[in-house]
Amino acid sequence: MNARVLPYVLILPVTAFLCLFFLYPFVLVAKQAFNTGDGFTLNNFRQVVGYWKFPISLQNTLLLAAAVVPVQLALALLMATMVNKMQRGRDLVLYVWTIPLGISDLAAGIIWLAIFEQSGFLNSMLSGLGVVDRPVNFLSYQHPGVVFLAIALAEIWRATAIMLVILVAGIGLIPKEYYEAAEVFGASPWKRFTRITLPLLRPSLQTALVLRVILAFEVFAVVLALGGTLFPVLMSETYAYQFDLLDSGAAAAMALIILAISIGFTLIILRALRVPKGATI
Repeated sequence: MNARVLPYVLILPVTAFLCLFFLYPFVLVAKQAFNTGDGFTLNNFRQVVGYWKFPISLQNTLLLAAAVVPVQLALALLMATMVNKMQRGRDLVLYVWTIPLGISDLAAGIIWLAIFEQSGFLNSMLSGLGVVDRPVNFLSYQHPGVVFLAIALAEIWRATAIMLVILVAGIGLIPKEYYEAAEVFGASPWKRFTRITLPLLRPSLQTALVLRVILAFEVFAVVLALGGTLFPVLMSETYAYQFDLLDSGAAAAMALIILAISIGFTLIILRALRVPKGATI
């Protein structure tokens, strides 16, 4: 086969897959969002943005992402550094830490629901210690802070492993000679981390943060299991438009708004952690 044609043949299956399962559905969603039967219109966007729940759901989504992603990044960096320094049991520890990756969002929410509900483990522990006389309904409108905390903890437990796997792979690509040379010149562990690990880990940090931020704006099942309607987010409002109100145009508009927000934050991350062209480890 001609060497010029071979690359296009190799990427043809992937291109066809993306066109069929991403590009075509995206075009249909965009058509629904900008069309109400009378041609091009922005009425769907005006409807969803003008709804009283939209500012609340947007605020909750941004607040959850701002609370969860930095904690996950710090934990993933700490865990990846620990795994990289381990001489024995490295694979076992990494396997245990990545178990949440095999658990669905809804299952993770139900697991944490079993902790925070009235008959859950937290109430049982507090009753056993004599802290409370009767079970407390933590996941209620009377305790909005606890609802937020439960959702944040569930998300941190469930999705930190995604960043961990990417960062472990990135640290593994850094040559050991850099650390050995820094140690010879008397660099402390903190200086080796800030002057060697973090700068050379920038491409992996880019990937991990972009992926995690996009997923943070798409959080739904965990919120549904723990907060329900007490903690509306953008994806829950999209679901409500599509399946409760049967308004596919408004749901499509919400989906495009979420996409626009995700793209905006992705560009910010790529700009903040940009890698110089031609840079190599």
